[in-house]
Amino acid sequence: MRCNTQAMPQQDDKERHSPLSEHDLIARYFRPLADGVPGAIGLLDDAASFSIGSDEELVVTTDALVAGVHFFADDLAADIAWKALAVNVSDLAAKAACPLAYSLALALPRSVDEEWLKEFAQGLDAAQTAFGIGLSGGDTTVSPDGPLTLSVTAFGTVPNQRMVRRNGAKAGDTLYVTGTIGDSALGLKLRTGGSDASSWPLDEAQRQFLLNRYLRPAPPVTLRAALLAHASAAMDVSDGLAIDASRMCSASGLGARIDASAVPVSQPALQLIKAEIIGLDTLLTGGDDYEILAAIPLAAEAAFRSDAAAANIPIARIGQFFQDNELKVLDKKGKPLRLNSLGYDHFRR
Repeated sequence: MRCNTQAMPQQDDKERHSPLSEHDLIARYFRPLADGVPGAIGLLDDAASFSIGSDEELVVTTDALVAGVHFFADDLAADIAWKALAVNVSDLAAKAACPLAYSLALALPRSVDEEWLKEFAQGLDAAQTAFGIGLSGGDTTVSPDGPLTLSVTAFGTVPNQRMVRRNGAKAGDTLYVTGTIGDSALGLKLRTGGSDASSWPLDEAQRQFLLNRYLRPAPPVTLRAALLAHASAAMDVSDGLAIDASRMCSASGLGARIDASAVPVSQPALQLIKAEIIGLDTLLTGGDDYEILAAIPLAAEAAFRSDAAAANIPIARIGQFFQDNELKVLDKKGKPLRLNSLGYDHFRR
C-alpha cells in the first residue's frame, strides 16, 4: 500500500495509453544493463549478492521513499526515518542476511529545520538499535520544490551461496507467512482520517496498534537462521500478499493455492471482518506489511516451525506450490476469492 495522493493530469484520447507495470519497466529498460553482472540475478530479486571471501557473500538492496507516495509529508520525522530503514532491512531479512550497514541519500526541501532533522536522526537511531545495523555513509542534497525523498541502500551478509532467493520454490513446497497481514493497510485508512475509518468499532489501543503497523513496520529479522536452514525461497510482503506470492510463483515457474482463511490476521482486523466493514481482499492486497513469505519443503516443516518458535516469530502455513503457472486464492469453501487487484503497482494505479 502506498499513500499516493497526487492526482494524475488529464490526457486526451491520443495521449492516453496503458502504462507499463513496474515489472515490465524494469524488464524492458534496466534488466539488459545487468547482463553479465555477477550477483545481479537479472534484477529478478529484491537484492543482489556478491562474494566477499571464501565463506561469505555481501547482500545489497535499495529502496527509495517519496513524500506523498510512501509516507505523508506531515508524518513525524522519527516515523519517516524508521520506515525508510525498516523497508530496506525487510529485504535483508527475507534473504536471510545478517544486517551489516546502510547508506542514506536524503533530498530535503529548503523548509526543513534543525528540529525536524534532530527528530529524524533520533528515529534512525531507534531503528538502527532495533534492527542491529549502522549508518556507513551517504549523501545529502536539497530538493528546492520538494518532495522530501530518501533512498537507503542496506548491506548484509550470508554464508557463501546461501542467500535465499525468491525463485527457489519447488512443487510440493508449503507456503508460510510471518506475523499478521493487512494491518498496515488498515493503519493507512486510519492515518488518512476518513469518516468511515473514524467510525470503526475499535478502542484506542487497537487503533494505535494498526497505526503503528503502518508507521513503524518491524520486519522479522530474527527468522534468519530458520530461513537459512529450511527455506527454498523467500521474499518480503511489500506490495500485498497476493501480488508478492504471485511474484514468487512467477520467479519459480510454479503456481500456488492460498487458503485465504488460513492467512493470519490481527484481532482488530478480525473485528472489522466480523462487523462486515472490510473483507479479506483488503488485507490480502493492501501491502506495506513487511512480513516474510517463505517456501518450505514438506520434510522441513516441523523443523521450520520449531526454529521460528525459538526465534519468537509467529508463522502460519497458508498454502502450497504446484506444477502449474496459476495462483489461486481460495475461500474457506475452496472457491476462488474475488480480488479486484492482486496488490500495489507504482505505475498502474
